[in-house]
Parts: sequence; structure tokens; C-alpha cells
Amino acid sequence: MQTPSDLTYSKTHEWVKVEGNNARVGITDFAQHELTDVVFVELPKNGKEVKPGAQAAVIESVKTAVDVYSPVSGKVIEVNSALENDPGTINKDPYGKGWMFVVQMAKPEEAAAMMPAAEYEKMTSGK
Repeated sequence: MQTPSDLTYSKTHEWVKVEGNNARVGITDFAQHELTDVVFVELPKNGKEVKPGAQAAVIESVKTAVDVYSPVSGKVIEVNSALENDPGTINKDPYGKGWMFVVQMAKPEEAAAMMPAAEYEKMTSGK
């Protein structure tokens, strides 16, 4: 499993890439592997206000459907609409083209308080 060190991670398997005052959000390689083949994605609407731990999107796989939570508070300013036609991109490239949405952060310190890669790897390995 990949866990890029330039990202931060949530206990619910979302990742954040801080880009200025914005947070690009997706699900981790661990999460997409557990879900297996992603077949549908329901993205948030642009302008939606989100809070940490609140449902922002939904992913359906051949196995199950899961909520994707916003790890930070703020306003959704961009969504990856390419996922609507090719949701499997999340499986192929979870940290690149498989990103889901961008939040203009109200509290940038929330992203800074998330887990670094080493801590997330420890959590997902069960050690």
C-alpha cells in the first residue's frame, strides 16, 4: 500500500493535500483496496459547506457503499467530475487522478492536526 508522506490522513481513511488555503481530498490506497472495484461516486456540490467528520460524498463498490467524510471544515470549491464517468480511477490512482473534492478551508489548523503518513501506516497495519 502506498502512503505518500506529503499528505495527511484521517482515521476514516481520507487523505488531504494542502494547497495554500485549500485542501484536496480523496480516499487512501488502503481504503480503495478494502472497497475493491469502485463503480459509482456521488460527489458533493460546489458551494457545499462541510465540517470535519461530516459526510461529504459517497462511494459505491461491487462490495459495499461507504460515506466519505470531510476531514476539514470549509466550502467545497471544486469536484473531480471525471470520476462520474470513470469511478474506477479511484482504484487506479487514489492519490492522483482519483482525488474527489477540494475544500477552501475555514480552519487550516484542522489539516495540520491530521495524522502523518507514518502514523496512518501504523494504524492500518494493526501494529
